[in-house]
Amino acid sequence: MSSYMGVHVSDQWLQSQFMQVELRSLKSKAYLNLQGRATAKSGASKQSSSFLKATTTTLLHTISESEKASYVAHINSYLGDDPFLKQFLPIDPATNDLFNLAKDGVLLCKLINVAVPGTIDERAINTKRFLNPWERNENHTLCLNSAKAIGCTVVNIGTQDLVEGRPHLLLGLISQIIKIQLLADLSLKKTPQLVELVDDNNDVEELMGLAPEKVLLKWMNFHLKKAGYEKPVLNFSSDLKDGKAYAYLLNVLAPEHCSPSTLDTKDPKERAKLVLDHAERMDCRRYLKPEDIVEGSPNLNLAFVAQIFHQRNGLTTDSKKISFAEMMTDDVQTSREERCFRLWINSLGIVTYVNNVFEDVRNGWILLEVLDKVSPGSVNWKHASKPPIKMPFRKVENCNQVVRIGRQLKFSLVNVAGNDIVQGNKKLLLAFLWQLMRYNMLQLLKNLRSHSQGKEITDADILKWANNKIKQTGRTSKIENFKDKSLSSGIFFLELLCAVEPRVVNWNLVTKGESDEEKRLNATYIISVTRKLGCSIFLLPEDIMEVNQKMILTLAASIMYWSLQKAVEDVESSPSPSNGICTATPDASPAQSVSGEDEISSLGGEVSYLNIDDDDSDTAVSSQLENEKSPTVE
Repeated sequence: MSSYMGVHVSDQWLQSQFMQVELRSLKSKAYLNLQGRATAKSGASKQSSSFLKATTTTLLHTISESEKASYVAHINSYLGDDPFLKQFLPIDPATNDLFNLAKDGVLLCKLINVAVPGTIDERAINTKRFLNPWERNENHTLCLNSAKAIGCTVVNIGTQDLVEGRPHLLLGLISQIIKIQLLADLSLKKTPQLVELVDDNNDVEELMGLAPEKVLLKWMNFHLKKAGYEKPVLNFSSDLKDGKAYAYLLNVLAPEHCSPSTLDTKDPKERAKLVLDHAERMDCRRYLKPEDIVEGSPNLNLAFVAQIFHQRNGLTTDSKKISFAEMMTDDVQTSREERCFRLWINSLGIVTYVNNVFEDVRNGWILLEVLDKVSPGSVNWKHASKPPIKMPFRKVENCNQVVRIGRQLKFSLVNVAGNDIVQGNKKLLLAFLWQLMRYNMLQLLKNLRSHSQGKEITDADILKWANNKIKQTGRTSKIENFKDKSLSSGIFFLELLCAVEPRVVNWNLVTKGESDEEKRLNATYIISVTRKLGCSIFLLPEDIMEVNQKMILTLAASIMYWSLQKAVEDVESSPSPSNGICTATPDASPAQSVSGEDEISSLGGEVSYLNIDDDDSDTAVSSQLENEKSPTVE
């Protein structure tokens, strides 16, 4: 749905040093300073006042009252019975109660759980009628890191923006969360019946790579064609303004409720009203008004079409087609890794949004964007082709550059060429992305160490650091490596979290981690507490329970990054939140939890490569791929 734009600085590290509030202030001052110089140079004093007005205009944001009313109705409907929030609901859309209620972070956390159930362990949410600044900040940190973990873009929004209840940013975030909820079933995995939208097997892969919005349009046009509506619907705005497409769609999906007058009427607003009446008879939630259709509101139209799809998708239950669709979906482990890498890439703030890693990276462009983000200056953009790319060899050129850069970064890419990426070799892509994510993780840690002129941090250092942190607290938990089976109980990570920030773990909520249920409770709590602390992580409870070595390493490294960053800030006495795998929130706790210089100087060593030796987690792509390979272009 609606997106929001903050102030963007091309230098990622520089941007990470300021809150959006500070950046907006700096932007305004910069504009005025530049204008003042221009005025002094030209002597055109009258222009200064008009420029001042223009600056004020650019810094103001308008919000759609219709969208606000729609989101309020959604919140009232889905959270009206929530044990904590019901005392504040229903919200009146005519007031600013939505923005005021969102200021403590509880509403947004609960809304995320409605969109993707189980994302946040609600035991980690601070739920009191009156929260102190640290508790409120923790909720907002938990909210933003969890929003990233379900696919929201939150690059240009910080906890201070939520504390202030900035309307356009809050509505932008809320709309993304609701959109994710409404479009959750628009995939072959969730709705295998969608296979009916394609004619042959070759189109199935294309369907799997489409964004949910595109799948929804494809579904709508599929039914409109059956209904005899000849004009294709290409968007959720201008193509729906006259209401005719809606009339045809509802007539074919629910003919028992159709009314001939819907198409007979000449007044678009009257037709829109009849369309909504028809939908209401189908028990579709009515979140938009006739004028929203006539005015072509893209966000509300998308929400309305999604509601129709949920209520009655009109697709076949042909068992043969459904079985074929289910065969096309990935196994659990592959699907889980694809999700992790997709969310990580989208959290980096690159221009292109990834909907399906295996399909979207095949032209090489997204991988080049990611490489340029994690290793600035490594990409030769003059030799890169931007999508849409019609010529196949251009895709291979992009992917050849990806492989070359990977080798420069010392990735293990034995007998790999660009064409392997173009062909969509899943095992290769997962191995490459893991090395890319791990490289980014170690670089962030290395950059922190540069404050003390230390050596690069290795996997062994992360392990040693974690064990030492726990040992310093007098506890006895210790692991031999990141595949230590004892990690499945969750106790080690809870003790590590407590070691870096004593007040963050409520031990009354921790189980012994013996049964599967106890392990799951601990794992979900660990993930939420880690995000609440300030870490941006993308693993699932199953990754902890099953001791997924790669995901365990990212979790440990994220906690270490937060702790080291906090130590640097304590030494320098100038808090500076960073935009990496963790976003530190120095004001999240009044307690001192690290020992400054001792914390920083306790590590050393050279970069080493972690050997992931389980079959599903190869980091090395070896010659075994040769049997799968097509002819390559070098």
